[in-house]
Amino acid sequence: MEERSANSSFGEYCVQRQVLDEVRLDEVAQKGTWSAKPTFRERLKDTVRCSVPRAKEVLLRWVPVLGWLPKYSIRENAIGDVISGCSVGIMHLPQGMAYALLASLRPVFGLYTSLYPVLVYFIFGTSRHISIGTFAVISIMIGSVTERLAPDSNFLVNATNGTGSVNINERDAYRVQIACSLTVLAGLFQILLGVVRFGFVVTYLSEPLVRGYTTGSACHVLCSQLKYLFGVTPARFSGPLSLIYTLVEICRLLPQTVVPELVVSLVSLAVLIVVKELNQCYRQKLPLPIPIELIVIIAATIITHFCGLSAKYNIDVVGEIPSGLQAPQAPDVTLFSAVIGDAFAVAIVGYAINISLGKTFALKHGYKVDNNQELVALGLSNSIGGCFQCYSVTSSLSRSLVQESTGGKTQVAGLISSIIVLITVLKIGALFEALPKAVLSTIVFVNLKGMFKQFTDVPMLWKTNKVDLLVWLVTFTSTILLNLDLGLAVSIGFSMLTVIFRTQMPHYSILGQVPATNLYLDVDTYKEAKEIPGIKIFRSSATIYYTNAEMYLEALQEKSGIQIGKLLAAKKKQEATLKQQEKKTIEAKQPVSNGTFSLEEKKISAAELEGQNFKHVPLKPTQSPANGFNKGQINWAYQSDTMPDPISDKGCQYYDSLTQASNDKKGPNNAPGPHSIILDVSTTSFVDTVAVKTLKNIFRDLGDVGVGVYLAGCQACVVEQLERAGFFSESIPKSRLFVTIHDAVLHILGKMGQTDVILDVSYTTKM
Repeated sequence: MEERSANSSFGEYCVQRQVLDEVRLDEVAQKGTWSAKPTFRERLKDTVRCSVPRAKEVLLRWVPVLGWLPKYSIRENAIGDVISGCSVGIMHLPQGMAYALLASLRPVFGLYTSLYPVLVYFIFGTSRHISIGTFAVISIMIGSVTERLAPDSNFLVNATNGTGSVNINERDAYRVQIACSLTVLAGLFQILLGVVRFGFVVTYLSEPLVRGYTTGSACHVLCSQLKYLFGVTPARFSGPLSLIYTLVEICRLLPQTVVPELVVSLVSLAVLIVVKELNQCYRQKLPLPIPIELIVIIAATIITHFCGLSAKYNIDVVGEIPSGLQAPQAPDVTLFSAVIGDAFAVAIVGYAINISLGKTFALKHGYKVDNNQELVALGLSNSIGGCFQCYSVTSSLSRSLVQESTGGKTQVAGLISSIIVLITVLKIGALFEALPKAVLSTIVFVNLKGMFKQFTDVPMLWKTNKVDLLVWLVTFTSTILLNLDLGLAVSIGFSMLTVIFRTQMPHYSILGQVPATNLYLDVDTYKEAKEIPGIKIFRSSATIYYTNAEMYLEALQEKSGIQIGKLLAAKKKQEATLKQQEKKTIEAKQPVSNGTFSLEEKKISAAELEGQNFKHVPLKPTQSPANGFNKGQINWAYQSDTMPDPISDKGCQYYDSLTQASNDKKGPNNAPGPHSIILDVSTTSFVDTVAVKTLKNIFRDLGDVGVGVYLAGCQACVVEQLERAGFFSESIPKSRLFVTIHDAVLHILGKMGQTDVILDVSYTTKM
């Protein structure tokens, strides 16, 4: 009593019920064939049905702004959204111009990209906090395509021996066409995936894969901006190892560094780093982060313009920025075939980044983000924006954090930021024509800090999950060496392989009972778990299907110590021996004179043989491999194809006779071989035809060698799949399926007359 009261804080429970196999479970739980799901006809009828409530529901689902904007609370949200929108709008200006250079486009197209897609997402998006617009990784992916399809060598003027000046205007105009066509196509992919409810596709991009890919992309971004930092003009490379070739080329050109441009870069870089660190340190005390990027841009533009740095020191500047908005243009569909692969990669990567950020903020603030609607919203932002000379967009971590931390509550903040960008494009943009490109490059460098901090994932993953670490490293390496498009394809392929390998190499275990409980645990892991004599309980940690079915059978034999092939061969040998004995018996009854039977003698011999009881000869003991399970235990085989069930009454008598007859041949543990095996299939979520065939073979082969097989923990959906596959028969009835392992054990021991093993014996347990 004292021990019970001491442990009462852990809680106790007592359950008394019948042993339930699958047949009895159907009766007790009143399993029915009805379904709560509507039929296909009903779903089709509901889809085409038109009514005012349904039309309103569909409209609100596809245009979310109509649902939340009429309920917008000016008192609660207006001030925070205005402050947040102004802060994000100020960030859009430098980042838009800087990231446009990554896409090999003029800075003004980065401003366009920070305007139109934001307005579209305001209408169709479901996240309240993310900031849609330019992003470094997507920009560099666009830039790799524009430079590949529109290299400088295609626009040489007065070329002689492969040299000459480049027609900048013609080249830039064609690159805009490429970027817009790619963006529209990527948007169409996203819309299509969203309409067919394929938002779950991003789940195949694991977090280590996305973080490794963005880290590798950050290295590409850094490398692409080094030419502005040093003021050199390296040759352009594309394809695998282009990053390595570019770095080598820049190192070769270092003696040609433009020193004034390097000074401008270093000064801008130092100022940006210092002030951003101050923003980070005092973010709780500052009402708004210091807009240092905008301040640096304004200061650099003023100094360069009034000091004439561009003319005196040959500093590369932004150049002409046209004022006003451009008329929409249809994309060049002839380019779709050339950019289709890149467009799909941009669509998937952009959506993966967008939905990961959206769900992060939604979880933090307690609302829901619709995966499929986010695909549609992002796709519309890209496809509509592409017609207004924008390139592909996604959400930015830095801008989203500012939008959320400065009090933004809804996408009204995005609307305010787009108004600031609009004013800049219409009236102020031309003032930034004297802005050095090196300053924009330093802004890109500083904003890569968050992505480079992802290198800390490596030691963390080393401690937590080495498979995820391998995915991260392979993704990063392939992105660096094979470029962004091939790197993504290789990364996804490798990530899928790791999933296959994990299911192909599950953990197999033999379970034992914790005394005086219905708990069955791995005997290798838990010291208190004890195997029940004569019963092997086998479990796999993964679903059984075609990739691991063969290994499942091998592991079962290894863990149980039953070598089915050897036992079947021994059985055939015994049957051959019996046939020889029968033949000798018949020959012994034949008359010596003529060597033939009379008709009466044949009938007598047949009758004698039919009623004759041959002794069952024990097989040789089999030993398991080096794992040590059941080493030296004995397994018995039956002598005919129609032997009784080992757990039936006759089977019990037969097994007892075998055990009694083989007392002098027991293993070192003085225990006979297993007479029953329980397969715990609670981890199996589905079965295919290979799994069904494997289980049938296990039942048949182990039954042939005198071992009863039972299933435990089979889920209802798996039972239905087994029924449809024709798994159950007279030899494998549903009564071989049990609700739990404990039910199966009690059934077996009840048939064996050994219920005292776990029922009638008192135990003292620590649990």
